[in-house]
Amino acid sequence: QVRFVESGGDSAQPGGSLRLSCAASIDAFGLYKMAWYRQAPGEQRELVASISSGGTTNYADSVSGRFTISRDNAKNTVYLQMNNLKPEDTAVYLCNAQFARQTWWGQGTQVTVSA
Repeated sequence: QVRFVESGGDSAQPGGSLRLSCAASIDAFGLYKMAWYRQAPGEQRELVASISSGGTTNYADSVSGRFTISRDNAKNTVYLQMNNLKPEDTAVYLCNAQFARQTWWGQGTQVTVSA
């Protein structure tokens, strides 16, 4: 059973920064594709950023240039550095792991951006 410990969600002002962390209890963490998704109230869940086992990253257009996803395989952890936050970034951010056609989800951490 895969479990996640997500942290870093908080309130921030527009233009501010937050760093999300997701520690996963996964054997061979380095083989998994990891991602961050977000879901705002009344909206569909959307991909924010992903990082492959080889380190290739992918970003939603709305966050490209502002957010950076990274991973530390020695710590079984994936990070999301969020800079220049905007009110539209307000959402629950969920950690996601994918391997061998299976996917696992964290419970999410709340990010709220307001003046």
